[in-house]
Amino acid sequence: MKTTRFSLLFSVLLLFSFNINAEQMKKLGTWEVHYIAFGSTFLTPEIAKVYGIDRSRYSGLINISVLDTSKEGKPAQAVNMKGVAKNLLGQRYDIDFQEIREGKSIYYIAQVKYRNEETFNFDIQITQGSQAHQLKFSQKFYVD
Repeated sequence: MKTTRFSLLFSVLLLFSFNINAEQMKKLGTWEVHYIAFGSTFLTPEIAKVYGIDRSRYSGLINISVLDTSKEGKPAQAVNMKGVAKNLLGQRYDIDFQEIREGKSIYYIAQVKYRNEETFNFDIQITQGSQAHQLKFSQKFYVD
């Protein structure tokens, strides 16, 4: 049986999220915004290559998906996403998200470079038509 790219990446992210943290989700209006940030070396070289991800000890991956809870089945939403990461020294980095569509799933990934034990405060603007929400979270990254 052939495994799709989505199922490989989704499986890795799902396993990683259960092993490291409880579910990271915020309710924003009618949206459930699921997010995770982790070191890119947790991905296999094959998955990183498929998605063009820089797999490095100094590179983190951010993965965000948006579900609409007002609709039956909580369908994945296509949104516009832009963001900023700030470290504790106040250095600011723009985040460029890449949309990934696999079947009915839609998610957004971006990378950020970091040093060992560097903490970033993320401020992500999510928009769709006239609806706009702000997702804020922090993540500490470690060099493995």
